[in-house]
Amino acid sequence: MNGFPWGDWAAGLGWAAGAALAVMLVTFAVAVRVGMHRVVDAAWGIGFAAVAVVSYVVSGPSVGDDGRRLLVLALTCVWGLRLAAHIAWRGRGHGEDPRYENLLAKAPEGRRNLYAFRMVYLLQGALVWLVSLPVQAGMYVPGSVGWVGWAGCALWAVGLFFEAVGDRQMSRFKADPANKGKIMDRGLWSLTRHPNYFGDFCVWWGIFLVACGSWGVAGLTVVGPLVMSYLLIWGSGKRLLERSMAKRPGFAEYAARTNGFFPWVPKR
Repeated sequence: MNGFPWGDWAAGLGWAAGAALAVMLVTFAVAVRVGMHRVVDAAWGIGFAAVAVVSYVVSGPSVGDDGRRLLVLALTCVWGLRLAAHIAWRGRGHGEDPRYENLLAKAPEGRRNLYAFRMVYLLQGALVWLVSLPVQAGMYVPGSVGWVGWAGCALWAVGLFFEAVGDRQMSRFKADPANKGKIMDRGLWSLTRHPNYFGDFCVWWGIFLVACGSWGVAGLTVVGPLVMSYLLIWGSGKRLLERSMAKRPGFAEYAARTNGFFPWVPKR
């Protein structure tokens, strides 16, 4: 950790928190205006991109390695903005997400929006800040990107492929009326039940490898990909989605032959 600018990084943490909060405040205002809180899902990726941009700007060229800083910025923004665009496109023309309807049913009378702000927007903003710790630290790490960082780039590319292609395959599947009521089990979805979540997993471990630079910084920022992994596998990702899909016809058979998270050849 020699040469790591602790004071600059500490100041940058505050700027990153402000960026995440600003995105959530703007999104909350939009949600109240349109009367629908599902718009926060698109803000998830935008929040990470905003944190990366602000961290890059406030770190300045005098600290860290400029090549690493640009690489971390690009990887985070490409992932975040693609995800935001996909979620916004997927949600067009739909009403409120049932997840938020169920959550807001618990809100005190007359305080639905304030309850949503506390339970959804502030929580997501905090998670954006926490998960993006490797992005924030990567702007200050001295020394050029080594073989570990380039391995992280390769892992990021695998993740983006699984996420983007998986999303595209699912969109095309749902667009065909003949598939209504069926379980998607083609393409990447025949290798894993959640290629998009697996893709997110690879993306964030890849960014971590690019950004960490040293064992000391890695030890301080590994909480980011660990939290993302928990959310994808045991939190609001795979576990929650499969709970709602369990009663659909054909899902039990699909689950029996297809790996739950990591891709593998389907079982006979």
